[in-house]
Amino acid sequence: MIFHYPNGKVYHKSQVNASTQLQKANTFANRGMKFEEAINESNRYYLNHDIAVIHKKPTPVQIVQVDYPRRSAAVIKEAYFKEASTTDYNGVYRGYYLDFEAKVTQNKTSFPLKNFHQHQIDHMKNCLKQNGLCFVLLYFSSLKRCFYLDSASLIDFWENPEKKSIRLDELEQLAIEIQLGIAPRVPYLIAVDQFITNKGDTTHG
Repeated sequence: MIFHYPNGKVYHKSQVNASTQLQKANTFANRGMKFEEAINESNRYYLNHDIAVIHKKPTPVQIVQVDYPRRSAAVIKEAYFKEASTTDYNGVYRGYYLDFEAKVTQNKTSFPLKNFHQHQIDHMKNCLKQNGLCFVLLYFSSLKRCFYLDSASLIDFWENPEKKSIRLDELEQLAIEIQLGIAPRVPYLIAVDQFITNKGDTTHG
């Protein structure tokens, strides 16, 4: 089966297998998928304990070629990964609509704004217009530090032409640091509660 990324490059199974093996060798303190897996585990914990219903959005795929070797089965032979149009996660918590993105950097002093894309910023703006609770989880893998930053603050940084990144000391002032744990591994709803309290919103449960 052939998959194509949005940039036209072909997705090779051997490359994915090698990547998966490397990720398994790494610890959660490293990058990307491990952080995502930790969030997914946290979401399962929240769901199983009737705390929140939050899921990762599926990656859109456009199927190009399908073979039907027999009437009861279909085999996808070629497909394209579409560029994501929104953020990574959404769901419901305490009557709030939650929508958020999770990003990782190996930098130790700042978080590059190039990790975000215009379509994601536009989506966050639309969620904020509808009074959704929209934010990003920023993980510094080298420092093992995680921050909750509300989307309004992120958008302010993004729209500042002089800003290429968010300094760590700025996050320490503006964001809410999340202490990583075991169950859940990324207890980000604690930061959500703190943000709600700081905002003084009493209109939801």
